[in-house]
Amino acid sequence: MIERKNMGRASPLLLILLALGFFFATYNLITMVIHNRRLSSWVRNEQGNDMLIDPITEIPEHLKRPKGGREPFHVALTATDAPYSKWQCRIMYYWYKKQKELSGSDFGGFTRILHSGRSDELMDEIPTFVVDPLPAGLDRGYIVLNRPWAFVQWLVKAPIKEEYVLMAEPDHIFLRPLPNLALGGLPAAFPFFYIKPADHEKIVRKFYPLENGPVTNVDPIGNSPVIIKKEILAKIAPTWMNVSLKMKEDPETDKTFGWVLEMYAYAIASALHGVKHILQKDFMLQPPWDLSTKDKYILHYTYGCDYNMKGELTYGKIGEWRFDKRSYLRGPPPKNLPMPPPGVPESVLLPTFRTGIKSRHMVSECRNDFLEFYCTHGATILLMNRLNTDLRFSDI
Repeated sequence: MIERKNMGRASPLLLILLALGFFFATYNLITMVIHNRRLSSWVRNEQGNDMLIDPITEIPEHLKRPKGGREPFHVALTATDAPYSKWQCRIMYYWYKKQKELSGSDFGGFTRILHSGRSDELMDEIPTFVVDPLPAGLDRGYIVLNRPWAFVQWLVKAPIKEEYVLMAEPDHIFLRPLPNLALGGLPAAFPFFYIKPADHEKIVRKFYPLENGPVTNVDPIGNSPVIIKKEILAKIAPTWMNVSLKMKEDPETDKTFGWVLEMYAYAIASALHGVKHILQKDFMLQPPWDLSTKDKYILHYTYGCDYNMKGELTYGKIGEWRFDKRSYLRGPPPKNLPMPPPGVPESVLLPTFRTGIKSRHMVSECRNDFLEFYCTHGATILLMNRLNTDLRFSDI
């Protein structure tokens, strides 16, 4: 009788293992269903079909572009007529032309959208479209607010033959030919580590009401770099402008978001129109935080780079060697910038040498200071080809 009872009773260990197995199987199944339902719903709204895979990690086969098929995009950057903006635009345009002619590039036309309201001396060197600035005082000293207003005007007034637009900035350097990373109604954008809508839900909800959906609908992006269909951008841009102005008027929002306010405004405006972005981490790198340029398309030299002579980063403290674009508010960097110490990563070396274009009136001195950069175990070897030639910028 005792043996019969023991035969019919499962061991406690077996029961625990069965329970754990059932729990994990159920959890994975529920998670997969919720994940797929969420993704298919927002892609169906934009594309008219279902997509059961996250475009952030992998592109579904039915959305992939055929091999050899080109969908060119128009490069557009907003700028002022200040010297600080001009030298960056010249360098940016130079590297655009360099990369445009190479295999794998989907570069189309190029426009510097000048929101000073008047022409300047670069009109003959860089394709430029002049738009009006915001009315005096409306930007409250935050000149970036002119960016969405500039795009609104440009999209309405300018003839743009390409179906797609890349929103770029003057301090971008193209490292290699850039393909069109957007797919149909899905724009491509770079995810910024400091854009965190969920961490500021209270403020985001002022402009993205609860009825519009979860805060996770707001992508962790700014407007640049973004490759997007022209017709989609034309819908977002007015909302982006209005949200930016409303944010600037709100003291709490202005204080919290500061210099990235307009970036949050673009992300929220996109979400208000139900537009999600493919997040492309390889779209861009930002030294000194990103060390390698491998497989990256754009170098964004917005941060100051400070190092001691041992090649150690001293961020927050002016280094014995430094490269900071803000050191050149009145004009371009000098032709012969000092060599950085050994150990400085290639991501910092590249803007140092790729900004080596000295502007003087309508003439530029362009130097090809390098063949290749090698970075091995913290020791940087620079192979240099000293070629100094006086050229008109339009001929570079």
